[in-house]
Amino acid sequence: MATIVNRDEIVRLLGEQFDTIALLCDGFEESDWARPTCLPGWSVKDNVSHIVGTESMLAGQPNPEVDIAGFEHVRNPIGQANELWVQSMRQLPGIEVLERFREVTSQRMDALRVMTQSDFDEPSWTPAGPDETYGRFMRIRHYDCFMHTLDITEALGLDNIVPPDHVSASVAEPVAGLGYIVAKKAALPKGATVSIELTGPSAATYLVDNSDRAKVVDAIDGQPTVSIRLDSVLFLRLTGGRESANPYLGVEIELGGDVELAEQLASNLTFTI
Repeated sequence: MATIVNRDEIVRLLGEQFDTIALLCDGFEESDWARPTCLPGWSVKDNVSHIVGTESMLAGQPNPEVDIAGFEHVRNPIGQANELWVQSMRQLPGIEVLERFREVTSQRMDALRVMTQSDFDEPSWTPAGPDETYGRFMRIRHYDCFMHTLDITEALGLDNIVPPDHVSASVAEPVAGLGYIVAKKAALPKGATVSIELTGPSAATYLVDNSDRAKVVDAIDGQPTVSIRLDSVLFLRLTGGRESANPYLGVEIELGGDVELAEQLASNLTFTI
């Protein structure tokens, strides 16, 4: 079933996230822009260049024609498209990339503000699949920008910028994939039930039933087979493939029920491509 996303909310959140990135990066030295991030092959500047590229594509600009042969971290068509834009800006100083970011995000916000809820409900290809809505694509755009903001602050040792409403909107993306995570990535046995309790900025509990086709449910019978409890921002970083769960197991990630299976789940939360 296609995802209906509130147009007013996601336009507000996306605009605020664009503003957050612009303000965060304003005044960076070239050494800051060059700092490696947790994403293989990408610096702080590359993270911003990637956002510039995606928003430029959405604004109707063609992919740049550059050579990306030999980049080992490029493993799929979406990664190839991302790298074309990033590589096209690698020789630019950070301040020029930031100026391009401001220009294209302003252009995109102008376009989004005149769209209606009906426009957001229209069918659209998205990174989550072809049978979705334009609103879901824009929720993914917010999620992507939020995650790259975390990547930048982590790389530079800055405090994370995690307003609860932005965390909640971002958490919605991995939550939409919890059935896949439980059944395929973590390969929990058929019949297992799961409780994932998030704390911190976006506190909530999600239940997954793997009896038939694994899916998020409102309730389960009895105690869950597996339970994990962790901070919502850590959940985002783990599901986004930003780091390993190993240092957090049994400490910042509380394991319950069948502890071996709980560790198996916590260690296989990554769902992004």
